[in-house]
Amino acid sequence: MIEVRNLVKKYGAVPAVRDVSFTLPDGQVLGFLGPNGAGKTTVMKILTGFHFPGGGVALVNGVSVQEDPVAVKRMIGYLPEGVPLYGELTVTEYLAFIAEARLVPKENRQAAIDTALEQCGLTRMASRRIDTLSKGYRQRVGLAEAIVHDPPILILDEPTTGLDPNQIIEIRGLIKELGRRKTVILSTHILQEVEAVCTQVLILNAGRIAAQGSPSEIAANLRGGESWNLLLKAASPQSAAPAVSIEQSLAAFAAGFEGGMKITGVNEAAGGAVEATFVIRGGAASDSSENGERIFDWAVSLNLKILEMSRRKTSLEDIFVKLTGEAANEKQREK
Repeated sequence: MIEVRNLVKKYGAVPAVRDVSFTLPDGQVLGFLGPNGAGKTTVMKILTGFHFPGGGVALVNGVSVQEDPVAVKRMIGYLPEGVPLYGELTVTEYLAFIAEARLVPKENRQAAIDTALEQCGLTRMASRRIDTLSKGYRQRVGLAEAIVHDPPILILDEPTTGLDPNQIIEIRGLIKELGRRKTVILSTHILQEVEAVCTQVLILNAGRIAAQGSPSEIAANLRGGESWNLLLKAASPQSAAPAVSIEQSLAAFAAGFEGGMKITGVNEAAGGAVEATFVIRGGAASDSSENGERIFDWAVSLNLKILEMSRRKTSLEDIFVKLTGEAANEKQREK
């Protein structure tokens, strides 16, 4: 378990981390999200014992980073953003060096190396020099280095930076597999990475926590929900309903939804149709299939044909833009 309480860090007079607190239980994958300069790497360097905090407490499995950084480092596998590899060594030679530096007992060292090679898909590359490997395989070597001493906790800083799409998919799959056996903190500014890999999310902005929880919990807390777009047309010319009456009917229909509905537009469309857009709030609690049925029944009750109907859930990207945008606007106002 990782426990952080009221963490503070300044570089000179510049605050990098401001009163950050969170708890990460065993067996979870936490995604650190935030724009560049948000404080993600600083928090990770504090947790790995590279930096000491200016205030607050950081505990790794109950051990204080400030009081016993060496013991903390034994429990952690760390992959920094720029993987520090020795290109003139083969993969096996490099992992043997790391295993010795990590104090893996000599009698267990080869088995630890073989396990790391297998878990990271590097067995075929074991005898290759590192400087002959592709960037994707070098990232795999970095991950193997992080796990060769079998730590219970992995901290990975921007593990897919600079990789092509196929390499990104491979590395994400590997991280997801490792997350089934270890506690993982993954720092990234790639939103799709968090959605694909992480069970928990912590969004940092300007050194402060902007939101934390699972993606669905964050969406619910922000009263996100689902955006719907309908293209409606009267079932017969005699029953044609003007846009204003459809908007009034939608407003009445909204009362039936927990969390409510926000109508974002009702406009006349071509061919006598009406386009209606709205958001059904309620976040994770909102049942998409049930909502679709209720919308269909509502349209039938007004003798309307649904020519088109589409739904889009509030995404992590929507949440990220909302939170970091609001913080940026607040900072601008303070000036």
